[in-house]
Amino acid sequence: MTRGLRVVDLSTEIAGPYCTKLLADAGADVVKVEPRHGDPLRSWTASGAKLGDDDGALFRFLNTSKRSVVGELGDGAVDELVAAADLVVESAAAGVVDVDALQRANLSLTVLSISPFGRRGPWSDRAATEFTLQAWCGSTGARGVPDGPPLHAGGRLGEWVGGAYAGVAALAGVARSRRRGRGEHVDLSLLECMCLSMNTYAPLFASFTGWKQSSGPARTVELPSIEPTADGYVGFCTITGQQFRDFLVLIERPDLLDDQDLASAPGRTRRMREFVDAVHPWTRRHTTDEIIELATLLRIPVAPIGTGETVTGFEHFRERGTFVSHPDGDFVQPRIPYRVGDRPRPAFRPAPTLGEHTGQVQWDGRRAGAQPDGSHDPLPLEGVKVLDFTAFWAGPAATHMLAALGADVIKVESIQRPDGMRFTTTARPSVDGWWEWGPVFNGANAGKRGVTLDMTRPEGLAVAKRLVAWADAVVENFTPRVMEGFGLDWETVAAANPRAIMVRMPGFGLSGPWRDRTGFAQTMEQVSGMAWITGLADGPPLIPRGACDPMAGMHAVVALLVALDERERTGKGAMVEMTMVEAALNAAAEQVIERSAYGTLLHRDGNRGPVAAPQGVYACQGDERWLALAVATDQQWAGLRRALGDPDWAADPALAGAAGRRGAHDRLDEHLARSCSGHDRDELVELLAEHGVPAAPVVAPRDIDSNPQLQARGFFESIAHPVVGTHDLPGLPFRLSEHDAGWLRSPPPTLGQHNDEVLRHAAGMGEDEIEALRAEGIIGDRPVGL
Repeated sequence: MTRGLRVVDLSTEIAGPYCTKLLADAGADVVKVEPRHGDPLRSWTASGAKLGDDDGALFRFLNTSKRSVVGELGDGAVDELVAAADLVVESAAAGVVDVDALQRANLSLTVLSISPFGRRGPWSDRAATEFTLQAWCGSTGARGVPDGPPLHAGGRLGEWVGGAYAGVAALAGVARSRRRGRGEHVDLSLLECMCLSMNTYAPLFASFTGWKQSSGPARTVELPSIEPTADGYVGFCTITGQQFRDFLVLIERPDLLDDQDLASAPGRTRRMREFVDAVHPWTRRHTTDEIIELATLLRIPVAPIGTGETVTGFEHFRERGTFVSHPDGDFVQPRIPYRVGDRPRPAFRPAPTLGEHTGQVQWDGRRAGAQPDGSHDPLPLEGVKVLDFTAFWAGPAATHMLAALGADVIKVESIQRPDGMRFTTTARPSVDGWWEWGPVFNGANAGKRGVTLDMTRPEGLAVAKRLVAWADAVVENFTPRVMEGFGLDWETVAAANPRAIMVRMPGFGLSGPWRDRTGFAQTMEQVSGMAWITGLADGPPLIPRGACDPMAGMHAVVALLVALDERERTGKGAMVEMTMVEAALNAAAEQVIERSAYGTLLHRDGNRGPVAAPQGVYACQGDERWLALAVATDQQWAGLRRALGDPDWAADPALAGAAGRRGAHDRLDEHLARSCSGHDRDELVELLAEHGVPAAPVVAPRDIDSNPQLQARGFFESIAHPVVGTHDLPGLPFRLSEHDAGWLRSPPPTLGQHNDEVLRHAAGMGEDEIEALRAEGIIGDRPVGL
């Protein structure tokens, strides 16, 4: 699917180019079509560093291994490329690209449109930046201390996440086009990508508990999380109750072990000052390295706080060769975050100079319409069979995508150790089936079938091998020692099914000194540098919270599709290593690039950022009524002036340009704060939208399901579950042509729900065999002891 795929890249900024970078890394022939003055990103630096004759380093990172031609749609040469292409990726303003015209010229063409809100729906032409999309998706509203302002996640994280989802969407569109025998239009919404990745199913939590209206601040910070040390900062992550108890032992406060209020996250938030006063005296007495060594002995997830300067020197990354020199040799960048089989990762080719390949791209002939496979309305992955050993969020996010795209996904748990996300539940232990009430589990596992197998016993392993023989792909995201301890390593999988693809998603990889360390998203955000650029300028780093899980999941899906495509040519399976932290490092690449190319260390700066000025959140009339505003262009500045009645403070001619506004940011913040305080927030948002100014309410995470654009696009789908009832679950962040049936074909499975069905039909077992497994506790439908 990817090798030799012909891609015309009309996109700019980050999401589109990162999508096409993923395709180029996988062997696609990507031709970037640019206007005569070039992609604006060629002259971009986050720090504002002056460029010489070279293009910006971020542009060169995003566009390695591509070709460049100068032109535009309507030029004969560009139109010929489109007519011979498999895929066009575009991110233009609404109405600029005529998709129907492109597909009339190329009947089998897939077009991927990337836009803030999607091409369909009432907000298709609404102004937005990644900053305001964070406010719309509930991310900003969830971050910060209750007595401070809401805070966005730094580094344009939503665009990077959107690029990863776009990579999956592009390949899904091409696959469906080939099966249907006609072109496909894939309509991707960055807002929906961010709702899936930067909001951890808060509306589902609210639906499960009945909390439908927010009151008071929704923002919090994790406790413990990033804490000061004798020589900097260290990051903790205590997802489970045992990890928090071990943390109390670590900081030498066993007297707090019986405090049930502190054992809960809400309790620690209520008693934040007391908790901080218990933690910081201990952490400040020790260096970061000392704390990491001690915490690791207790198996507490822990990490140094990476920066653009330090992350490349982290011992684990050095040993694994995670960072490589850019082909031009003047900066370093993260490598491709996955590998297929034993072969080395592909080497990057230099990014093209502007128009370097104009007149040189020779794609033979127009693409003929593909031959349909006979399916009436095939989903892209119908017929693909997946054995899913994943847990928590990163792995389940990957297999959730596979299931939504049509794959038959069988999720494997055990009654001895169900997926840990079942226990992040909203039901009390007195409620029968309380383990079915986990919002994250429900959100990330719809569309799958579920079985239980005790993999620690020979009978369970034997059944697993029979299911491996059934599967096209086996996916897991444990630390490496877990699958090896089960006796289901790659060699065993390959022996059971030589055509199987095994996707392994360890947090830190299959080799290196941190190979067996536990890694959650919070850990990845800490070590990768994402946290370093999030938070107040004079405060501690804050984790972006959650995006690394789906980010890793989407990279795993891309890697699996690449491996399945390769199997079609070779007939042989392969092991895929997709390392969670390396996906995060790609999303945080700009920090390393800026430091190594220009000597600039990017830093957190509250709600400000390098794209827009002014940019911030401003309190409006009423309690907790915050407005997010970002002025990214001179035209938007003019629109802001008109919307506010052209106040005297905005008339300074120096403010007409971005440099002047950035230099006057403090003064502009003061004026905007006074102006917003006298307005109703929602009325002001709509007024600004009418004038083309990116603005948004800072939405509480649980309230995003009332967004009219999300409702119009059917992003949330009503699913009936046999235990928890009917609730709205998020689907996928893109739409395919003529596919309006929704993505979620069945509810998430109850524990062991499909044991009999799967063991009969996929493992070929008889009733007596199944009953024997049930009698021995190898399979079951209730956690042990309940």
